[in-house]
Amino acid sequence: MNFGKNLQVLRKMTNLTQENLAEKLDVSRQTVSKWEQNLAYPEIEKLIEVCELFHCSVDQILREDMIINDEAYSEIRIVTVEPFRYIPYTVVSVEPEDDAITHVRNWAQQLKIDNPRIIGWDFPNVSQEQRNVFHMHGYCAALVLDKDLELVDFDADIVTQEKQKYITITIHGTSEEPFVVIPNAYKALLTHMKTNGIKEKRDSSVLSCYEYEYVDDDGVACMDIFIAIE
Repeated sequence: MNFGKNLQVLRKMTNLTQENLAEKLDVSRQTVSKWEQNLAYPEIEKLIEVCELFHCSVDQILREDMIINDEAYSEIRIVTVEPFRYIPYTVVSVEPEDDAITHVRNWAQQLKIDNPRIIGWDFPNVSQEQRNVFHMHGYCAALVLDKDLELVDFDADIVTQEKQKYITITIHGTSEEPFVVIPNAYKALLTHMKTNGIKEKRDSSVLSCYEYEYVDDDGVACMDIFIAIE
């Protein structure tokens, strides 16, 4: 059973101390400490509370291995993103991320942009038939434009986003177990928002969430994840 270590990982990912977690669950700090050392286990009602807090299932927290290098994630922070323009391109297919990003990189080449800034997000408007029968999903990639760049004879829809506040986290090493580290990063942000009373902003005038993948100065693949907040 991996409960103790998984609880510790989830707690640290969401910047909670044992005291913070104990207060939210209405138990003592000593109880949380015993749980994390697998010296005791919560009753089923309290276990469900833990899972609701960390947006995970009972099976995940008991059986899965959530141990991740502590250096994989930055601290969660709130930033203000200045206004920017972007050109989006959406693909619905079995592998939409690669298709969409490749198309946007071709745009960058046409525009002679040497180091393009490309962001992306899941495209939700996919039918049940596309998802369940054909195993397709949607993804939107977008080329962020420099504020001084003027497009001439380039046929594309340009979207402008105004200044917006986001909660964000950085993943260091997305090439290693991306299907684990990326969902866990979203989970960490959502749990942090829930436990601190931070509300997600859902407004068609701004991107509700997006990802920015890049390589840092040490050659490590990184990703910044942003969720818009009120």
